[in-house]
Amino acid sequence: MASRFTDKVAVITGGSSGIGLAAAKRFVEEGAYVFITGRRQAELDQAKAAIGRNVSTVQGDIADLGDLDRLYDQVREEKGRLDILVASAGYAEVVPPMAVTPEHFDKMFGINARGTFFSVQKAVPLMRDGGAIVLVSSGAHMKGEPGYVTYAATKAAVRSFARSFAADLKGRGIRVNNLSPGLIETPIINGQFATKQAADGFREMFKQITPLGRIGRPEEMAAAILFLASDDSSYSTGIDLVADGGITQL
Repeated sequence: MASRFTDKVAVITGGSSGIGLAAAKRFVEEGAYVFITGRRQAELDQAKAAIGRNVSTVQGDIADLGDLDRLYDQVREEKGRLDILVASAGYAEVVPPMAVTPEHFDKMFGINARGTFFSVQKAVPLMRDGGAIVLVSSGAHMKGEPGYVTYAATKAAVRSFARSFAADLKGRGIRVNNLSPGLIETPIINGQFATKQAADGFREMFKQITPLGRIGRPEEMAAAILFLASDDSSYSTGIDLVADGGITQL
């Protein structure tokens, strides 16, 4: 496999499972050193073992700015610089609009919007000119789906951040792009439902309404992330790459 990321240093938030972990594996395979974050140390340990080499783990929650400071302090101490940021940490909870509480609202925006914003802001001073930032949003920001009023709004904010950061960082040659996945087979699916039966019903519903007739794989999103982070997309900044099996396009 070609080594597009030889000697590159990458940070991947939410890198202990799902899309983030799949991306971390690919970055290492292609020559990068990665720092992955996650809230649960046990999952981080498992992810480190799965990646196998050229990886450091930093336990923390992107909603906690102190945890973000610890993350970038460790990157600074171990590597002294940063080339790539993949902001993939996120949270989903199905709540109808009339059932949304202030606590739910604040948690959703605190993780998905506030946490993503400060993940980027605090990374920029470490980033070398010509670096790349990839934000992981969701196709939900383009559709009105029942029960996802807060989630979709946070992901719309993430998509907007990509445009604004791209405009502000263009002078340093730092490209900022957004990825909008469809439903991907990750632990976040089961986490939204009380039973496996309910989660499987959700999967089946999405298969039926997705033009390609299936749920996406984390490895497919990793391929899209590596494209956006590499020189393969050198003339793209501020874009939204939609990888959702056609659900928002057809």
